[in-house]
Amino acid sequence: MAKDDNFDASVRSRLRELRRDQGLTLEELAARASIDPSTLSRLESGKRRLALDHLPSLADALGVRVDDLLPRRRVRDPRVRPEPREYDGLTVWPLAGRGAANGLEAMKMRTPAARTRPPEELPVHEGHHWFYVLDGTMRLLLGEEDFQVRPGEAVEFSTWTPHWFGAVDGPVEILAILGPEGERIHFHEPGGRLG
Repeated sequence: MAKDDNFDASVRSRLRELRRDQGLTLEELAARASIDPSTLSRLESGKRRLALDHLPSLADALGVRVDDLLPRRRVRDPRVRPEPREYDGLTVWPLAGRGAANGLEAMKMRTPAARTRPPEELPVHEGHHWFYVLDGTMRLLLGEEDFQVRPGEAVEFSTWTPHWFGAVDGPVEILAILGPEGERIHFHEPGGRLG
């Protein structure tokens, strides 16, 4: 059965269901919709193809919206059930179910309390980072500057600037949005380190 045939069959079935639920005969509904009863019978049985211009008058006659005659589309479960991954001592939960959206990757990260020492050379790469601290205090080295970012504070920066982040006095939980280059470099290249 073709897709159009499935659609027609579903609309016909819904039409018949609504008519019967309201206790209407074919003749009563046809009169309300200003349609010949034999035409309505052929529409319901599939002997005549439904045209879009039939739907408004039938919906009015049944006291429903046109949408109520159309097949209900199943909605995909929108919940994301992230599986934690470990990278360079961080625990990372991807927050997008089907990969990056608009080239950006959203994730939750947990920085362990032991991540307190930056590397000798701070990483630089193409991209952009945005972090929001949920819990704990994050230390952010950005170029020559040394920042402490507390819960409720956000930072954003170009990753062309030498950068690194770690923990101050305990673990840190962060929401992060990484540009595509940062996400690829940090999590997909062998030996990738999160800057």
